[in-house]
Amino acid sequence: MSPLLVTLAVVAVVVLFVVGIYNGLVTLRNRFKNAFAQIDVQLKRRYDLIPNLVETAKGYLKHERGTLEAVINARNQAATAGKAAAANPGDPFAMQGLLGAEGVLSGAMTKMMLLVESYPDLKANQTMAQLMEELTSTENKVAFARQAYNDSVMHYNTAREKFPAVMLAGAMGFQVATLFEITEVQERIAPKVSF
Repeated sequence: MSPLLVTLAVVAVVVLFVVGIYNGLVTLRNRFKNAFAQIDVQLKRRYDLIPNLVETAKGYLKHERGTLEAVINARNQAATAGKAAAANPGDPFAMQGLLGAEGVLSGAMTKMMLLVESYPDLKANQTMAQLMEELTSTENKVAFARQAYNDSVMHYNTAREKFPAVMLAGAMGFQVATLFEITEVQERIAPKVSF
């Protein structure tokens, strides 16, 4: 009877150990998903501001229609990629799609801001100034949310890769999470906006 009790005790300890690893990984995965939701909120806010900026600029930038259309197209692609990433922040393909779309949007916005610089009347427009201030504030919030997300992903990935969790994580469906990183060199250069 004693060997049976010892075997049951060992099995119980192993089961509790595996349950502990599983629950810890679930907690960390939910944290990085929540952190991505905070990025998503700020990105949606930015996507809502961009059409207003373009509409305000249209009257002044009549000859720059291609740039304005590029901004709107890039915004739409980024919004679509954002929805896909928000549906599953743990999907590396969805995250890569979002990162690529955000890079295109940043490039288009930089071109638009350079055009705004060359139109003094547009720079002096009260609505444009307010929208630009809101956009700047939103960009700061995106940066903070991105940092919080990347910290959460790092904790999750670290816990997932530690022994003994690494032996169980893949089998339990815990895949490596993707960081929200700036990969394009031009994205690292902040657009210069002065009013």
